[in-house]
Amino acid sequence: MQAVNTHAAPAALGPYSQAVLNNNVLYVSGQLGIDPSTGEMPEGFEAQAALVFANIKAILAAAGMSFSHIVKASVFLKDLGNFPVLNEMYARYFSAPFPARETIEVARLPKDGLIEISVIAMR
Repeated sequence: MQAVNTHAAPAALGPYSQAVLNNNVLYVSGQLGIDPSTGEMPEGFEAQAALVFANIKAILAAAGMSFSHIVKASVFLKDLGNFPVLNEMYARYFSAPFPARETIEVARLPKDGLIEISVIAMR
């Protein structure tokens, strides 16, 4: 097992790796809409979601992968009312065959984020 970390995505908020590579499978920890250069989270769902996707892209790149390698995504939303906007943004990053996914509304996310996504990717 090998930890995958990059300065192009925010540092972990606790004792965990940004991602772990094991047997050509990359497990990416949940990413929040945090700007890695400032450590700050912008206001608004779309701004946070854009950073989530950018952070996932940076971690995938650090492992020599891209969105096309993702087989599973777990999406956590503070407000399921943002589901249509999520789907619109999601379609910009993924194409058929789309990865498996679940989307869950949660009571609260770290740093009071509005969205968090974790993914599993395979080489």
